[in-house]
Amino acid sequence: MPEVMINGPEGRLQARYNQAEDPRAPIALMLHPHPQHGGTMNNKIVHALYHAFRRRSFSVIRFNFRGVGRSQGHYDHGQGELSDAASVLDWLQIQNSGADRCWIAGFSFGAWIAMQLLMRRPEIEGFVAVSPPANKFDFTFLAPCPSSGLIVHGGADDLVPEPEVAELASKLQSQRQIEIDYEVIEGAGHFYERELDTLTEVVERYITRRVE
Repeated sequence: MPEVMINGPEGRLQARYNQAEDPRAPIALMLHPHPQHGGTMNNKIVHALYHAFRRRSFSVIRFNFRGVGRSQGHYDHGQGELSDAASVLDWLQIQNSGADRCWIAGFSFGAWIAMQLLMRRPEIEGFVAVSPPANKFDFTFLAPCPSSGLIVHGGADDLVPEPEVAELASKLQSQRQIEIDYEVIEGAGHFYERELDTLTEVVERYITRRVE
């Protein structure tokens, strides 16, 4: 997992990158939770997502948004962070010009950014959104959602009530030409303290079904 520094809109962005052996391997970008609440690319859920995609033979990258770790710049309320994500995806695509598929995944705040990037980049064909903060951020821009994907949420999440995420998933599931899988992990809180293995299994099972 070599560290790389990528030129972003406000300076260098610190990242960890794993290059698959197959030059045609699919690519995936991981996005971390809220920078002002301790979110980094080393968050255990982002780390688990990163390795789930790596095990499915993706070339995969995770990075620190501006102002986090060794990434330059300052928190920008989501706008700048979306630009950061777009820049890292550009870099990932340049490194993998033969890639046949492109995915994105995010946890909490990172899921919100991921879904926005999904709307702007038609090449993204799949997504994994873990605990999207439907009670804190506006997701109405998903009209319509352009790609099929997986939403996972904890049944005991006390930061983002499960019914609000269920409503978001239901709205997306009603759209034509895409499929949204919604998985609730019973007993899991927002940070999946004792259910990380279950979360990883759910994500890997979904990726495998989609790409094989």
